Amino acid sequence: MQQIFVTGISTEVGKTIASAIIAEALEADYWKPVQAGELDYTDSDKVKSLVSNDKTVIHKSSYELKTPMSPHAAAEKEGVSIDRLDIVLPETDNALVIEGAGGILVPLNENDTVLDIIMPTYHVVVVSRHYLGSINHTLLTVGWLQQKGYDVSILFSGDADPESENIILHKTGASLIGRIDEEPVFDKAVVKRYADKFASILKTL
Repeated sequence: MQQIFVTGISTEVGKTIASAIIAEALEADYWKPVQAGELDYTDSDKVKSLVSNDKTVIHKSSYELKTPMSPHAAAEKEGVSIDRLDIVLPETDNALVIEGAGGILVPLNENDTVLDIIMPTYHVVVVSRHYLGSINHTLLTVGWLQQKGYDVSILFSGDADPESENIILHKTGASLIGRIDEEPVFDKAVVKRYADKFASILKTL
């Protein structure tokens, strides 16, 4: 079964929307190992509200922290210690979409980062959103993952920027899933539309 890890080049680049679209396309389960902040409406809650199929199961996060900070800082503030060995893959016979917290080098504790919970068997989808400096952030993220041996695909988010996209794809050689455009609203219908659009390529990852 497919196990797809969704990460981003920074925070607020569209990882959760991308995760919902991928989960909908594959009718896959969803899991956010570490949630920091927004416990009244978590990323898991958002994905649950955006998928239409009746097969997706939302698995409970291993850590739910109240403070909207880097996980290591939120955990320290709340008197919690994040142990990556306690971040255990949920049991499922279904495909699984795993959403990271921030980027791949976001610290979980003094020693471990998000990268340390990305298993070698995962296919990694990097969500890249265009802003000044995003080419560098994308190349660093994809390059680091490729250097570690991961199979990486890119999903662009936001308004098109052909010059940026072309140089990123040329320099990384990573496969392209497509782009999630700016939308007035992201609801079940919009997520389903993108899921149908990307389904064929996502099933080959």
